[in-house]
Amino acid sequence: MKRLQTILAGMLMLSCMVPQSVRAQEPVKQSEENMKWFADAKLGIFIHWGIYAVNGVSESWSFFNKYLPYDEYMAQCKGFTAANYDPKAWVDLIKESGARYTVITTKHHDGVALWDTKAGSLSTTKSTPAGRDLIAPFVKEVRRHGLKLGLYYSLLDWSHPDYPNMTRTETRYKDDPARWQKFVDFNMAQLKELNTQFKPDLYWFDGDWEQSAEAWNSKGIVNLLRSTNPKTIINSRIQGYGDYATPEQGVPVVRPADKYWELCMTMNDSWGFQYVDTNYKSPYILLRTFVDCLSMGGNLLLDIGPKEDGTIPAEQVAILKEFGRWTKKHKEAIYDTRAGIPAEHFQGYTTLSKAGDVLYLYLPYKPNGPIEVKGLMNKVNRVWVVGSGEIIPYKIYNKNYWSEVPGNLYIDVPEKAIDPQITVVAVLLDGPVKLYRGAGKVIESN
Repeated sequence: MKRLQTILAGMLMLSCMVPQSVRAQEPVKQSEENMKWFADAKLGIFIHWGIYAVNGVSESWSFFNKYLPYDEYMAQCKGFTAANYDPKAWVDLIKESGARYTVITTKHHDGVALWDTKAGSLSTTKSTPAGRDLIAPFVKEVRRHGLKLGLYYSLLDWSHPDYPNMTRTETRYKDDPARWQKFVDFNMAQLKELNTQFKPDLYWFDGDWEQSAEAWNSKGIVNLLRSTNPKTIINSRIQGYGDYATPEQGVPVVRPADKYWELCMTMNDSWGFQYVDTNYKSPYILLRTFVDCLSMGGNLLLDIGPKEDGTIPAEQVAILKEFGRWTKKHKEAIYDTRAGIPAEHFQGYTTLSKAGDVLYLYLPYKPNGPIEVKGLMNKVNRVWVVGSGEIIPYKIYNKNYWSEVPGNLYIDVPEKAIDPQITVVAVLLDGPVKLYRGAGKVIESN
């Protein structure tokens, strides 16, 4: 009972210390209008950059899971130079990839801030040879290029003296509301800095699993951010107060229930730069993942991990450039689309135009013959190859005058039209798509 009273008292104290202007209203989901840019963006580039790139170890988790001592991990601060950091080159490459937004780590779980924070002493400005704010020049270039800006921020901070958790088996303290409040105030101060200085279009929170929404003051955080930055959108990792879901690494097998969602995925097996990780996925695999997300109405947030000096590994540059080639060629089938038709109707991935009258077919294979669309009740006006605009032949088979069941649409895709990665075919319909979803019909009259 005494422990329960202590916890309740701490929660009351936490609530009372949040400014009235922040606590005044329950946060709500962002409006449809303010979510539109996210729904249309389709592709974003995630950036994991920090001191962990010096020795090429797992970001923060390597000491939390005791793969190496904390002091050894933090000693990487001495080698983090950002000597060849060129934010313009970074953003040039991101824009070339076809991405419409980017999310950069401002602070991972290790607590090292990449901007010149006044709320704490652990930062690239104060604690590393880089000696400067690395976020501000990046933000300037993102804005200059017309991209949307996302800031990653770890709610938990395993280095902060007032954060209770240290590793999986160690804690600094238990049941100390006053000390916890000091940490909540620290988070609020850093987030206020980011919000005031950079006004991001998106916040990408992480690390919420270790505390409750009440403990984090998730409600207060959202209200704080939107009090001066009302259009910002927030990901799901803030204990139920976000605007969109963030599945990680594995592509959803079925379409997520959330209207807005984004798959975050690495190019190899690591978020940050690791010398030993050469297990890169091919551009084909990553593009196939991308169109899989598109087909289910989601975005892909593809990660890069720069080296400690700020250079981007050649393998990652090559992947982004191939994404750029493919997205530039197929832009009509990417940015102005919505989720496609159910998978049973086509052997591949699909999307639809916003009006629903253009069906896009993605072919991650080289057809051995005509490709087939089943159950399409619309009249087809024409079919073309996206990118070249070449009109290609099609034919309807199995359409019987006595049956409501539509025939099967077969499309011939010329070999010369095949893209090296994924070919896209567009089908113009006579109106919004209509599908037959039945099990067929037995002849009753002829």
